[in-house]
Amino acid sequence: MLKKIFVAAVGVALVVGAIVYVKLGQFGAMGKAAAEMVMPPQTVTAVPVKNAQWEQLISATATVAAVQGVTVSAEVAGRVTRIGFESGAEVDAGDVLLQLDTASEEAQLAAAEAAAALAKADLVRVRKLGKRDLASVDAVDRAEAQVKQTVAQVGVVRAQIAKKTVRAPFAGRLGLRLVNLGQILSEGDPIVALQTPDPVYVDFSVPQSQLARLGEGMPVRARSDAAPGETFPGKIIALSPEVDARTRNVRVRAQVANPDEKLRTGMFVNVDVVLPASRKVLPVPATAVLYATFGDSVFVVDEQKDKESGETVRVLRQQFVRLGQARGDFVDVTEGLKSGETVVTSGVFKLRSGMRVVIDNSLAPKAELDPKPGNS
Repeated sequence: MLKKIFVAAVGVALVVGAIVYVKLGQFGAMGKAAAEMVMPPQTVTAVPVKNAQWEQLISATATVAAVQGVTVSAEVAGRVTRIGFESGAEVDAGDVLLQLDTASEEAQLAAAEAAAALAKADLVRVRKLGKRDLASVDAVDRAEAQVKQTVAQVGVVRAQIAKKTVRAPFAGRLGLRLVNLGQILSEGDPIVALQTPDPVYVDFSVPQSQLARLGEGMPVRARSDAAPGETFPGKIIALSPEVDARTRNVRVRAQVANPDEKLRTGMFVNVDVVLPASRKVLPVPATAVLYATFGDSVFVVDEQKDKESGETVRVLRQQFVRLGQARGDFVDVTEGLKSGETVVTSGVFKLRSGMRVVIDNSLAPKAELDPKPGNS
């Protein structure tokens, strides 16, 4: 019995030993293969870094205001008998917008004109009598005064009639009509808004520290989300002589072109003041930067010789950098990078220093200094 147990144990030990031997051989082969295996190079997009000149800008948010804008109102009370405009129409200076009832004034005008005609006739008769010494000088003076008084009364009535004809004070575009035919208006009641659509003012504020860099005539560029991708050029026309005591900001007014009337009064816009001097920068695409709390970095592509094959290969080197101003799809590198070096422009989060790469820019993202994305 013991002999059978011993033989079985020896057999089991031999089988286990054979299995362990085979597995150890397999593990050794796998380790050797892993040690000899070379990872294929990673495909990346990359661009060489070059120096550039960037415009110096002062950016601010602005509000659009009309060069000329007014709410046309009734100067005198009366009933509306005719409306001579439509909402949103263009008008010229002097166009009739509204006519109030002038029936009573026209009757007064007829009476005043009749009185003036009678006074003139009386003056002629008194002057003839005066030449024959049949009328005193005082009578002639009184007759002349009566003529002047009646003529003045005619002028007063005509002025009242003219006030009941509301005209456009300047050329521009009308807003929404606020009155109806037959409506009784009181003095000062609004009729319609009138504004000149082109050009327009953009008013904005800048910190007092920027005041010395600004001046009248400097070019500006305005942009609005109401007109994506469009820029409205203009220039500074005035700087406020006062600094706001609460914000320490200075009010600035620029005049910009608005030929298609896409900018409207009260609209919010972004404005850039273009300073005369430009600045030398070393820009890289913003997608090339690996942002981290311990420091921002980029991956530089270096060329090295492979010790075994002798071929020239591209190897990554992680380079920490200091960033400056960002503009469009680019960011300025102030420290850590040199002109002429090649940096990876996409997928930097999956890279590491020392990794071999090949460059393929067929699907590289296009970086622009002034991107104009489509409205999606």
